[in-house]
Amino acid sequence: MVSESRRSDSTAAQTRDALRDAILGGEYMPGERLVEAQLTERFGASRFTVRVALQDLAGEGLVEVQRNRGALVRKVSLDEAVEITEVRMVLEGLVAARAAERVTDEQASELDEIGLLMRRAVTAGEFRRYSDLNQRLHALIRSIAGHRTADGIIERLHGQLVRHQFMLSLLPGRPQVSLPQHERIVEAIRDRDPAGAEAAMRSHIASVIEALRSMDALGGPS
Repeated sequence: MVSESRRSDSTAAQTRDALRDAILGGEYMPGERLVEAQLTERFGASRFTVRVALQDLAGEGLVEVQRNRGALVRKVSLDEAVEITEVRMVLEGLVAARAAERVTDEQASELDEIGLLMRRAVTAGEFRRYSDLNQRLHALIRSIAGHRTADGIIERLHGQLVRHQFMLSLLPGRPQVSLPQHERIVEAIRDRDPAGAEAAMRSHIASVIEALRSMDALGGPS
């Protein structure tokens, strides 16, 4: 009985994770209906398991469950994206400061390597690669910090911002603006300077907020 319950929990988690990946990967667009019958067929899961997965993702802010309409991929407006990023600014500043307190020489070298690869990507005009390295850098900083509570919250917030972050990466000149910001973050963490690392990270995220607002002025995604 216990093993059967564990199997059910595992199946629900696998379905939730697979559906989350599909949403974050752009396979389902904001506002698109998530039809239970289609999801059960795609993921080989029962309707009950799919409903549990949808409720979990609603809790993460990725899905909206509406009465009489079922589940939809939740739309995040630019105004909400700004608010979410303001929360990220506080949390990621905390994480950067903690990373500066805990970083090892080996981890500092890894940060330097990613920073160098980011500079090469910008020089070569490889902005998709730069975006991937950007995510890798932030993930490494969170890993070094080891703040599980902040990390979990940041991950959930990141999921809600994927579409806007993709649009940001396409803004002309954006990588050239953010590269030196990331380099200052790396330098402060490498120098074991918590206050400097927090200030550099908050300055970087403030720049992201400014860029989001500029997208709003240009009529970006709503």
